Amino acid sequence: MVKKFGQGGRAVVAALALSLTLAGCGSSDPAPAAPQSAPPSAVPVTKPFDGLRPTSVKIPKIGAESSLISVLPNKDGKIAVPSVKTPMQAAWYRLSPVPGETGPAIVLGHVDGNKQPGIFFKLKDVAAGDEVFVDRSDGKKLKFVVDRKDEVPKDQFPNDAVYGNTDKPQLRLITCGGAFDQAEHSYKNNVIVYAHLAA
Repeated sequence: MVKKFGQGGRAVVAALALSLTLAGCGSSDPAPAAPQSAPPSAVPVTKPFDGLRPTSVKIPKIGAESSLISVLPNKDGKIAVPSVKTPMQAAWYRLSPVPGETGPAIVLGHVDGNKQPGIFFKLKDVAAGDEVFVDRSDGKKLKFVVDRKDEVPKDQFPNDAVYGNTDKPQLRLITCGGAFDQAEHSYKNNVIVYAHLAA
């Protein structure tokens, strides 16, 4: 069944129809990409967005702080991530609600990349009660408090828990975790942090 966010949220009809996994969360040994040009009809996966949006994220517990770019699904239907060459850049998934609006806002980042730690390298160390701060383009400064953290195999990604309806503003932070699969050039798990709006 297709779900929609409640009042103040955005419909996730398109999002839930996609394969909702990340295109990649970083790697200290990325696979070489074959050069290819995108078809003219391809939707840009990262571009400036002049509507209401989050502008930065900060997690004091782990010393993580980054501006936020917006990302969309790529042509394979997976959520795009910032370039592995800039592993300290976090991103907001633009088909999710703006943080502070009703529903689960999605923020993602690399665990590592370009042979260095990424913005969410220590996300696995976040625990219930920790604080996450998000600034928005309208000047609002929001505080979220972590409810829980999960680490799950990528083939068991909990779509409903991450992307499903909520009746209050919530936040999801997502990166890669677990063992690194040399053959696939990616990590086997996802680390997911669930948080609620506190102020």
